[in-house]
Amino acid sequence: MNRLPRYARNDENKNNMNYNADNKGNYDEFGGAYIPEMLYPNVEELRQNYLKIMAEPSFQEEFNQLLKDYVGRPSPLYFAKRLSKKYNTKIYLKREDLNHTGAHKINNTIGQILMAKRLSKNRIIAETGAGQHGVATATVCALMGIECIVYMGEIDIARQAPNVARMKMLGATVIPALSGSRTLKDATNEAIRDWINNPIDTHYIIGSVVGPHPYPDMVARFQAVISEEIKWQLKGKEGVENPDYVIACVGGGSNAAGAFYHYLDNKDVQLIAVEAAGKGIHSGESAATSVLGKEGIIHGSKTLLMQTDDGQITEPYSISAGLDYPGVGPLHAHLYKTQRAEFLSVTDDEAMKAGLELCELEGIIPAIESAHALAIFEQKQFKPDDVIVLNLSGRGDKDLNTYIDYFKL
Repeated sequence: MNRLPRYARNDENKNNMNYNADNKGNYDEFGGAYIPEMLYPNVEELRQNYLKIMAEPSFQEEFNQLLKDYVGRPSPLYFAKRLSKKYNTKIYLKREDLNHTGAHKINNTIGQILMAKRLSKNRIIAETGAGQHGVATATVCALMGIECIVYMGEIDIARQAPNVARMKMLGATVIPALSGSRTLKDATNEAIRDWINNPIDTHYIIGSVVGPHPYPDMVARFQAVISEEIKWQLKGKEGVENPDYVIACVGGGSNAAGAFYHYLDNKDVQLIAVEAAGKGIHSGESAATSVLGKEGIIHGSKTLLMQTDDGQITEPYSISAGLDYPGVGPLHAHLYKTQRAEFLSVTDDEAMKAGLELCELEGIIPAIESAHALAIFEQKQFKPDDVIVLNLSGRGDKDLNTYIDYFKL
């Protein structure tokens, strides 16, 4: 594990910092909407309507009902007794892995499919890396009877075969991205091209807190149900709403955005974001964006981005298909630069070891993405009375082949 360097900042401003997007989608110097002219009508239609639609009582009622009866929310907040004993601290796991479809992604796709219906869209496109967002999108499209096209990198299709099968069973068309690294970045590029060519009837369900405004803010709001539940669940278990730490893995960053959301302005709650260091931060095979990235524009927003000196995107790498994105969402770039969140990085080996440890200690097989967050307990010391909530963003069914190959099971 590697502790990442921090930006300096003016301490006079730190208490007045705003961690939510402004009306142009900016998180201080990050965010915005940098889009080709042909996409402007699509993005602008969404920007003008998303907050109004989300505030409608009928939308709230339908959204909350589906989260309860279809997704299975609230997801449990589980005290990991044996894990806590080993690391001599109080570790709670927010069990997003128990949601329908096996991850947090369904929270956002439920919200966005309801948004698309109210905007009279009858065709859905999506990108996916680990496949969980693709499955969640295909699921809600089947639920609502709407056409679904999912773009997925050719390499990710090979290493996430069970999720590809699920998407096809749910009626989605899965189209491989054959360019570049043939992973998440390239799948996103293909989805954007599709949207440009089909501007009238198509809604693009972005799966993370990335892309042009309003996507980072909208996705974070849909995922905020995670931290909303943590507050009242923790109150019932510990007598307090606020943990000492909230920990989540970060690729694009939607599960972290949801887990952090209701604590962003509470400096008593320390936020820890865990990135994928791959084979080592400086190995040339890494996805530790916050330390390797520079300010740049990717997929419609300004953020921290792994790139060469002349601005060409550096190919990311992680054993986890959901974390090998060359940037982070603009909210996370802002949290890093302002030091509101501590960013750590975890190698493939550290993550795999932590994933197996959770299996053996708690009987839970985590997604390899979530295993990155679990790995920090080997490196970072916590106090015995610290209350820690770790967002277990997904289950490991989709990663069994990777676990099998790695551990030679």
